[in-house]
Amino acid sequence: MTEVLKTCPNCENPYGYQIENNAYECPECSNKWDASDQVLIVLDINGIELSNGDSVIVMKDLPIKGFSKSLKSGTKVKNIRLVDSDHNIDCKVDGFGALGLKSQFVKKA
Repeated sequence: MTEVLKTCPNCENPYGYQIENNAYECPECSNKWDASDQVLIVLDINGIELSNGDSVIVMKDLPIKGFSKSLKSGTKVKNIRLVDSDHNIDCKVDGFGALGLKSQFVKKA
């Protein structure tokens, strides 16, 4: 079983560990919190907050693993979904299929 670590909302320590279903505890400040209470905030390249269902524009040519071509700058991606991971945008792109993008390479359309 892999343990999921969450960032503490109190001291921002990235090693908060799960103690119950959605309950987490911070090893540094002993803060306990419910992960379902946390709101995911994702910002684009300009610092504008993104939401589920938004459209974004890719601002840089991005190489895609497993493809010989890259995702070109200026590509518009519709109906994004925000997730709590390294690539914090899940989307479908014509010609590529389902992809994970980093918000630091897109701007809100």
